[in-house]
Amino acid sequence: MPGENLSRDEARERAELLSVDGYEVVLDLRSAVDEAEPADGPRTFRSVTTVRFRAAAPGASSFADLIAPSVNSVTLNGRDLDPAVVFDGARIALDGLASENVLVVDADCAYSRTGEGMHRFVDPEDGEVYLYTQYEPADARRVYANFEQPDLKAPYRFEVTAPEGWQVWSNGVEESLEGQTRRFAETAPISTYITCVVAGPYHYVTDSYTRGDLTIPLGAICRKGLAKHFDADDVFLVTKQGFDLFHEIFDYPYPFGKYDQAFVPEYNLGAMENPGMVTFKEEYIFRGKVTQASYERRSNTILHEMAHMWFGDLVTMKWWDDLWLKESFADFMGSFALVEATRFDQAWVTFANSRKAWAYRADQLPSTHPITADIRDLEDAKLNFDGITYAKGAAVLKQLVAYVGRDAFLEGARRYFKANAYGNTTLDDLLSVLAEVSGRDMAEWSRAWLQTAGVNTLTPVVTCDAGGRVTELAVVQDGTAVPDQPTSSAGRPHRVAVGLYRLDPDGALVRYARAEADVAGVRTVVGELTGQEKPALVLVNDEDLTYCKIRFDEASLATLRSHLGSVTDPLSRALCWSALWNLTRDGLMPARDFVSLVLAHAGRETDVGVLQMLHAQAQTAVTHYAAPDWREQGGKVLAACALQELRFAEPGSEHQLTWARFFAAGAATEGDFQLLLGLLEGSARIDGLEVDQELRWDFLLPLAAHGAIGEDVLAAELARDDTASGKRHQVRCLAARPSAAVKDQAWAAVVESDALSNALAEATIAGMQQSSQRGLLAPYTDRYFDVIERIWADRSIQIGMDVVRGLYPSLQDSQETLDTTDAWLAAHESAAPALRRLVLESRDDLARALRAQACDVAAG
Repeated sequence: MPGENLSRDEARERAELLSVDGYEVVLDLRSAVDEAEPADGPRTFRSVTTVRFRAAAPGASSFADLIAPSVNSVTLNGRDLDPAVVFDGARIALDGLASENVLVVDADCAYSRTGEGMHRFVDPEDGEVYLYTQYEPADARRVYANFEQPDLKAPYRFEVTAPEGWQVWSNGVEESLEGQTRRFAETAPISTYITCVVAGPYHYVTDSYTRGDLTIPLGAICRKGLAKHFDADDVFLVTKQGFDLFHEIFDYPYPFGKYDQAFVPEYNLGAMENPGMVTFKEEYIFRGKVTQASYERRSNTILHEMAHMWFGDLVTMKWWDDLWLKESFADFMGSFALVEATRFDQAWVTFANSRKAWAYRADQLPSTHPITADIRDLEDAKLNFDGITYAKGAAVLKQLVAYVGRDAFLEGARRYFKANAYGNTTLDDLLSVLAEVSGRDMAEWSRAWLQTAGVNTLTPVVTCDAGGRVTELAVVQDGTAVPDQPTSSAGRPHRVAVGLYRLDPDGALVRYARAEADVAGVRTVVGELTGQEKPALVLVNDEDLTYCKIRFDEASLATLRSHLGSVTDPLSRALCWSALWNLTRDGLMPARDFVSLVLAHAGRETDVGVLQMLHAQAQTAVTHYAAPDWREQGGKVLAACALQELRFAEPGSEHQLTWARFFAAGAATEGDFQLLLGLLEGSARIDGLEVDQELRWDFLLPLAAHGAIGEDVLAAELARDDTASGKRHQVRCLAARPSAAVKDQAWAAVVESDALSNALAEATIAGMQQSSQRGLLAPYTDRYFDVIERIWADRSIQIGMDVVRGLYPSLQDSQETLDTTDAWLAAHESAAPALRRLVLESRDDLARALRAQACDVAAG
């Protein structure tokens, strides 16, 4: 990987020298279906690229990017260059440039098994081959020669020769078909990382969107094996709703012609915003019954990627420092559009409870960074697709809307698009237009929110008189202090709503007073609430206007312990749950107390997305934050609670399905296992619960992990579900079995071999790491630290990230493991910064777990 890196300084220098007029990319993909695997080396396809570009300094030198097993020829301005001399495996040296240049590169590029570049997937169900490309941040160079940086935009023409009977799509519309060769229309100027090719015997459904004189052809694509499950009508519905909203509020027509959306196998991301050819993970096609939360997540992703057509594709950041200019906006607009345009009008509840939890975790890691990050190179860029760039950035934009007003925010966006269409921008370009429309000092706002790291904590302090009236309500802000990062230690300016709640005679916890205030500095008095009756609960950041952690005064915390399930407003309730989880993660509330709150109140949670999040958090609390000697008991009480709620839930409801999955995940006793086996075999039944294929695999995983079933049962289940999804499930279950030999096999499959695809490597890692098998996993701590530097050097960055994160010995939660981690970090100060960051993040999670365990031990 180091030879494939590109620094910001190199990119800046190249952008100052070069400007690109256009690409013609010719790909021959017929080798994808060759039956015989190559005897030596990877399977390859032919890629011929013609690049027309200009140089500001004739005679200067530069380089093009290409990662390929071999290069057949390189021609620059009619002059043949020796590939053995100019190509080093990642770059093509270009010397003696003219004012106007034509570069032609004929290469054999490799198909990928890791989801990077041209990914090749063989469907085990029918043997069909499917291809798609995935490039962000810099993997287009694995498919064609280019200048791989976002600010060297250009138009593209693709020509693809594919096997007989295949369909092919790219960013532009298909202009011609001659034999097996398709030519696609030239694109608008776009960056390399959002070009795209999808090819194979895919299932294809069409529709169209019309608004006034504008008509956009729509397509929805998936593997043939998933066609029977594909609800394309709902995908098209959300797509049209999104286009209606974005055309109305952006006042800039969709600029890229057609709009295809492909759901593809073994995808590393949720989705990718390639203009005209958006790609999604195929798990968004649901093979079994799922809750509305799953449909909401899919719809959010559809709208997130659509927002990118403007934020990211039409207007693109110059370098990855300003990744937030596309990802933060798309993340915000995804939830905004859900609420404004679709049936998911409670999406801000999901945002507050789920997306922001991701941000809070990332912002408290040692690798935290300002939203406008310092991205030195491509490895930095890859790791910065994180909770800060996405979810914190989106939360900060929600604060910005409260700060400048909705109308000013949207008017700023409109002017930004029109001023910078098809160009590249930096932070200053956006701030200037927002300052212009709002009259606010955006430089000060930016310094506080975009250019500092860390999360502030807001705590209410309430004083009441003898008559039970509020004499003063103040909000106290704790500043942040992050080593080696700029922070807002005096506290950021927040626009917040403060809500006062009381218990009604019928037991409901309802808001009776609310005030908005500008909180700044260490202490702010909210004068509008003086004189109100004494509250049972004070909720700072009611309605979730700002980005912060919130705390409670003692009276409010006591109220929540008894009445959390009685909070009538779903968003307010979600904010309370979020705050209580942050207390637990911070080692301020014992894990067993959080579990008790879940036991007492989760059964009354109406929002199924919040309920699913509570289940995940409760499992984390028991697995990582509880005192070791209480872990087993905590797991059993959670499983017992889940079973009780499963039996009480409305038959056939999404809540019943959610509790069934939670019960299976926490199954801990012989009785639990017998019930799961009975539900699988049909000898047991819970009224209304349909055990479809996906739920069967959910039940089989804990049975495999606890040794209640063997390899023969899993083989029989794969025969029943001989699909790509079934294979991933089986691989996960096989690696979960409680055997030293099984763990050795799983380790060897991931660490000592690169034969597994990205999806199967991920499934193997997930199966291997079972919380009930700490003893079996203990020998792998030293082995982990022995291999990770080699893995990082030898594997693709995606596989490297999966292994370093996934196999870190977090279940060996002891000071000894922490010391071993520190010893590795001390001995490997010169290791790749991105690798060290991953290890530091895992170390921080472990240290946090040990602090939380100490809190829980003290409570026990």
